[in-house]
Amino acid sequence: MIFAPATEPEFPAVVALVNSAYRGQGAQAGWTTEAGYIDGQRIDLESLTQDLAAAPDAVLLTLRDAADGPLLGCVWLEPDADTPGDDAWYLGMLTIRPDLQDRRLGAALLAHAEAHAAGLGAQRVRMTVVHLRDTLIAWYQRRGYALTGETQPFPVGERFGKPRQALEFVVLEKGV
Repeated sequence: MIFAPATEPEFPAVVALVNSAYRGQGAQAGWTTEAGYIDGQRIDLESLTQDLAAAPDAVLLTLRDAADGPLLGCVWLEPDADTPGDDAWYLGMLTIRPDLQDRRLGAALLAHAEAHAAGLGAQRVRMTVVHLRDTLIAWYQRRGYALTGETQPFPVGERFGKPRQALEFVVLEKGV
């Protein structure tokens, strides 16, 4: 497996991958889809580009089987400015191509992202997950993450899609 920071020419493929995993339906849906309760895209090219420009310390890691192979996964990492101290990093948008979600690529990408953050000084990794995603929350818990008891509101508007019901995020954390 090859892990590398995403480059700008890869951004359209990242957008397509993330939207297929988070909002895929029918035969295109993986077990991580949010399509049952959020309409619209998860990200678009403009917002991804803006988010990376606004967070110069962030890294968007990609996963491939070969250097010139197709994009299989991605994950966002950045120092967590909302957490006291400077030892926590935020991990988000962990994505694996839906048709490959049975290859344990998600666990490998998560472990690599945690090691990458630790190499940059992280002692803890934090993330937010939509509260309805019990199966995904349990998946993270099996990998050492714990619910902190904190919640955060789901963004109002259509930036991350349009929720069909009231949603919030739960916060999970793991020491690395």
